[in-house]
Amino acid sequence: MQSLSIKHIIAGLSRNHGGPSYSVPALAQAQARLGHAVEIHYVETSGESRGQAEQGVRAVGYPSSANPFLKPRRASPKMRESLRGLGAQETILQAHGVWLMPNLYPAEAKRRHPASVKLVHAPRGMLSKEAMRISAWKKWPVWHMAQRSALEAVDCFHATAASEYEEIRALGLKAPIAVIGNGIDLTPIERAQKPVDAPRLVLALGRIHPKKGLDRLIEAWSHIESSAPNWQLKIVGPAENGHDDALRALANQLGLRRVSIEGPVFGAGKAAAYQEADLFVLPTLNENFGLVVAEALAAQVPVIVTKGAPWPGLEAEGCGWWVEHGSTALADALRCAFDTSPEERARMGRLGRAWMERDFGWDRAAQTSLDVYAWLQGKADRPACVQVD
Repeated sequence: MQSLSIKHIIAGLSRNHGGPSYSVPALAQAQARLGHAVEIHYVETSGESRGQAEQGVRAVGYPSSANPFLKPRRASPKMRESLRGLGAQETILQAHGVWLMPNLYPAEAKRRHPASVKLVHAPRGMLSKEAMRISAWKKWPVWHMAQRSALEAVDCFHATAASEYEEIRALGLKAPIAVIGNGIDLTPIERAQKPVDAPRLVLALGRIHPKKGLDRLIEAWSHIESSAPNWQLKIVGPAENGHDDALRALANQLGLRRVSIEGPVFGAGKAAAYQEADLFVLPTLNENFGLVVAEALAAQVPVIVTKGAPWPGLEAEGCGWWVEHGSTALADALRCAFDTSPEERARMGRLGRAWMERDFGWDRAAQTSLDVYAWLQGKADRPACVQVD
């Protein structure tokens, strides 16, 4: 395949922004490894991660607007100007996310250079019904004034699961949709076996946000804590809008003794958290992928995930539980996991790791995305992952 010019556009790369701050650079790096000219364009904020510039990807940071009204929207006149000036060179723009100004600028560039620019847009789970309900009073005016129009300029959407395909179509958006799952970094791992009488840990790691359903997990824990004296629950991640304090208040109200709510961990600290865990739980209301699930499986940790995330393969692959929403279903799954022997949980963990190695490498995701780009430029047949209905 001839080398492509690819520019990824994202509002920010701070690790506190969640999965896209990892998955977008990882996808870009994998595309660069396959011989393409790849850039990431982002708006600079405090706490940016710039490691993506070291692996064949050029990182281009832009200053945020000084306007106090536009700054929270991540407006950047410099980014807008840069994208509008792309010119006649064939370019793939891939936008990531919705609702912020950098999620609108690529559509302007597409309309300005329709012959040379092909626009791919990855909503990153932000168009789900649950996500749209959160701060709906802010989102719907943006949708009607600008965001819908920007999405109607798209040549192809990038959904990370079949459920996200349905969410895009439910909004009446007609462009083709490529369903390409995220990848996962697969570093070598050896889990130490805990003594039989050692305390056991349930881990929930990720953004501490109402969308994640962590209040339901704490309510579920209240049903089982007294019958599982050797288990403890740890919730770890960056909190938004004081939701960590709300969860602490709920745990105190329920009289729970073995629940801790802690701040975010990154790098080696994050790897250590997975290594310490005996079970991972994601009780989310809605997720387009759920990167933390893949990370836990790669660390050989069996998982419990609600059906708000697209992980039916957990049960087919024998490495976890995919359960209905609500505290009752979560409590039942936790009891089942606790009643499973340590040897069986270890076997489930190994099966999860094997699944990640087989199906979730970044190079595979990158090659599929490149096939989509080549099709959009008229240089290849339509890939099987692309749905046009």
